[in-house]
Amino acid sequence: MAFIDGTVVNVALPALQAAFHATATQMQWIVEAYALFLASLLLVGGSLGDIYGRRVVYTSGVALFAAGSAWCGLAQSVHSLIVARGLQGFGAALLVPGSLALISATFPVETRGKAIGIWSGCSALTAAVGPILGGWLVDHTSWRWVFFINLPIAAAVLVISSWRVPESRNPEMTGDLDWSGALLATLGLGGITFALIEGQNAGKAGILTALTGTLALVLLVLTERRKSAPMLPLGLFRSATFSSANLLTLFLYTALSGLLFFFPLDLIQVQHYTATQAGAALLPLIALLFLLSRWSGELIGRYGPRLPLTVGPLVAAAGFALASRPGVGGSYWTTFFPAVTVLGLGMAISVAPLTTAAMNAVPVKQAGVASGVNNAFSRLAGLLGVAVFGYVLLIAFHHDLDRRLDQLPLQAAERNAIKSQRAQLAAIPTNNPAVRNAVQQAFVFGFRRIIWLSVLLSCAGALSAQFMTDAGAKPAEQENDDGADRKNRKLEAQDA
Repeated sequence: MAFIDGTVVNVALPALQAAFHATATQMQWIVEAYALFLASLLLVGGSLGDIYGRRVVYTSGVALFAAGSAWCGLAQSVHSLIVARGLQGFGAALLVPGSLALISATFPVETRGKAIGIWSGCSALTAAVGPILGGWLVDHTSWRWVFFINLPIAAAVLVISSWRVPESRNPEMTGDLDWSGALLATLGLGGITFALIEGQNAGKAGILTALTGTLALVLLVLTERRKSAPMLPLGLFRSATFSSANLLTLFLYTALSGLLFFFPLDLIQVQHYTATQAGAALLPLIALLFLLSRWSGELIGRYGPRLPLTVGPLVAAAGFALASRPGVGGSYWTTFFPAVTVLGLGMAISVAPLTTAAMNAVPVKQAGVASGVNNAFSRLAGLLGVAVFGYVLLIAFHHDLDRRLDQLPLQAAERNAIKSQRAQLAAIPTNNPAVRNAVQQAFVFGFRRIIWLSVLLSCAGALSAQFMTDAGAKPAEQENDDGADRKNRKLEAQDA
């Protein structure tokens, strides 16, 4: 459900914009309300599972997510939809870390890499079906069914979980939850996100919000260091592999999330694809993730984490670079297909080894909180990707559109009317072909700027992989056992 929701909503954004006459900022909040609560509360979700039981917390998250989905489908205003998306994010913060923690706690070390690879592949499969089905629903029924589709899936998950999934928890974790840490994380991320999205319109309030958010994040780090049961166990980051894996996650998923938010807008509003066609355009990327995830999940056992997590992001960077080539028009097969395919190959090489390296770097008793941290970084990437990329694209779009409009023989009133609607980006209504072309070209101009930002972030991810050690190739328990065996053999040799 979480992966479907992450891809379906992007395809439905043009329909949502038309239904509610939403601005670009409001469209960002439709995505960011979900991402904010998910990123802020993931760590609490992981800790809740470790303390009270991973299955019960996971199923509670599924139920909340379903309730939020129903609210989204029934929303009558963009503001109601944004609030409902926040409820979805809260539910997802419980179910997302629970899914991976249940796998780590259930499967033995020798098959855990394959299990995580299958988990990644199944996630990719749902992400592949989601945009196509969502696009078909938008074209043939209503955008509301994009959210209602989660309800039967949630019912099936609850039945299967109660029937086949064993309960597990960390017996060493006791005490109260770190709600102050969750509050500081929410304030910090929310303040920075608000400043990035509303910065141009908020004025001094935007600056104050950004400073408040930054202060809250600093306080979060300082307070977490002093707590006996912190939401964010900073000790996990003593592992170079765990730290590098999460930094790589932040870079790579920021690049991907920013692209995926604006890619459907480009396809539907500029290239004039239908919603179904826009959803299918990403199919090569997700199909490669599904087909290659199990294979790539085993790469870390053969070569260690450094090699695949250097090659994968660099291949993804090449895919992003290819996405900067298309302008307005042209066949999909010669414009976007090569870029999506190369990007899919790069992500397929990266995703399963990246997750496996992060989970293998910590003991299984900390699987819940480690899963929460890793997922928090990926969701934080999504939060920052939409906010930062939106800010960059909006600035570039405004600049290029003003330049193009000044070159057209327009009356001052018509030019000002168009400029007053710039917040709608490529959805600016106009019957003038020259103005429509200027709007589309300005969007492509801004889109290319965020594409090259994705290239830089992917290369930074490949660089961060150089700090990993081969310790991430094996689970932490097995590393400890191997070390103990070497020590025992050394003692036996000394005795002999």
